[in-house]
Amino acid sequence: MKTCFIFNPTSGRNRRRTGLATDLRDFIESRSLDATVATTEGPGHATQLARDAALSGCTTVVAVGGDGTMNEVAQALLHTPAALALVPCGSGNGLALHLGVPTALLPALNLVALTHGRVALIDTGSANGHPFFNVMGLGLDADVSRRFNTLTSRGLPAYARTALAAFRALRTERVLISTAERRETLDTLLVAIANSDQYGNNARIAPGARIDDGSLDLIAVRPVGLIGAVTLAARLFSGRFDQSAHVCRLRGPSFVIERAAPGLIHTDGETHETGATVGVLVHPRSLRMVVPATSSAVAASDDLAPAGFAFQLP
Repeated sequence: MKTCFIFNPTSGRNRRRTGLATDLRDFIESRSLDATVATTEGPGHATQLARDAALSGCTTVVAVGGDGTMNEVAQALLHTPAALALVPCGSGNGLALHLGVPTALLPALNLVALTHGRVALIDTGSANGHPFFNVMGLGLDADVSRRFNTLTSRGLPAYARTALAAFRALRTERVLISTAERRETLDTLLVAIANSDQYGNNARIAPGARIDDGSLDLIAVRPVGLIGAVTLAARLFSGRFDQSAHVCRLRGPSFVIERAAPGLIHTDGETHETGATVGVLVHPRSLRMVVPATSSAVAASDDLAPAGFAFQLP
């Protein structure tokens, strides 16, 4: 099993860790793995490194970083025989937590080595052509991501402070949401479309969502005051977010969101300027993923060929 670890030294907790690259190489040597460590040098580099790894015959490509690193690596592995594995080092680690991937270094590395893991197929999404694997969004979601990405100190407290500042500055946005079955106009604070159940830090934006059901979960939050926003934030961690009267939840394979003007969206926390119309699609069984053997978040499968499988690189 040929493996490539793609290490982002500026991602999340990696900024405060010294010697992590050495720890990775020591693990490789101790397990006699056929593996290499590649270090990213800037935005987008992880995608190129992952593409090169897949082309060179790696069966597993490991993202050692946060959600942004995960997104960059995963983009290159869509519809390829290579499997994505995670060593979560970010501030939120939403996809990893949803799948039950350990956030401690050694257990995560053991999973990468398939000591306690298996390869499963998961769905992925795209928003106006931008791939996402956990959650995308617009409105408050995108503004929080924009602000958060400028911080030098990360973590849940910093995220909460950033969200509060963004909430105070935010104006509501009227959007038209279309599915194959319905069209609905809503005044919203945010629209999030989730592949997994959470943003990260166990903040569950779409309780009960599955990553292998061929559908995405749209969550639209109607305008609330500060007290209502605090109550909603508490619901994120209690698994009752979608039970609020201020929340509209839809499920389906595709959505079209129309707003008054072009603006910002985020995909797994990375922001993009895009058009007034945002088209979001699910891509069923499009990514191989290393998950814990006991994970109930994704079904076991005897057929690990993704739908429409072909070895093609973006």
